[in-house]
Formats: sequence, C-alpha cells, structure tokens
Amino acid sequence: MPRQPPGTPPRERREGSARVRGRDDGKRLGAAELGGELGERATLVQFSSAFCAPCRATRRVLGEVAAMVPGVAHVEIDAEARLDLVRELGILKTPTVLILDADGGVVRRAAGQPRKADVIAALGEAL
Repeated sequence: MPRQPPGTPPRERREGSARVRGRDDGKRLGAAELGGELGERATLVQFSSAFCAPCRATRRVLGEVAAMVPGVAHVEIDAEARLDLVRELGILKTPTVLILDADGGVVRRAAGQPRKADVIAALGEAL
C-alpha cells in the first residue's frame, strides 16, 4: 500500500468489518435532506446502492433495531440518486450508516455492514 501524506486519515474500513467513527463536526440533517421523517428519539440513516449485497443485510439489521427501540426510525437513501448529499457528507462506500440524535445531529457513522449489537451500542449515544 502506498504511503499517505501526513495528516491523511487512515482507511475507515478494513475488508470484512465495519469501522465506526465519532461525531461529524456538528452536521445536522432534516426530513428535507433525508426524504423521510426523523425518529422521535433517533434516526438510523443508511446510504445504499442498487447492487450492494451488504446493503440488503444492513437494511434488515437496521429495520429490526428500529422496530425494537421505540422512537427510532430507519431511513434508506439511494446513494446514486443523492450524489449531492453523498458528497456533502463524505460518503465513500455503501453501506454507510449514520446515527442521528432527535435533532438530526450526526452522532456516529459506520462504513460496511454493521452487527446488530454494534448498532444498538452506538444508538445508546443518541438516546
């Protein structure tokens, strides 16, 4: 692998595992950007693409978590249809999951297929 210049962040995701990052410097998303309503307590936002196999599994996991935790919504965004938002948020891969608090602030972000336990743990920060 070629050396990266100083100050370049390391790869966010290694093959086969999701990498979770922290807050996104005060970014806030609303219903207009998401194309769906925010959850009362938190929102799981999934960026997907049409031929992404891990996106289907991620959809299932996030749907199960949203159904299990009251006040949590799951919104899926087609990355190809929303390139403006993908660029604005620096989405590099699908699936990418953002966890938003009740006000739409980005609390956590993960690239790759997340495990249910990891989503629940990260969701704890938003609630």
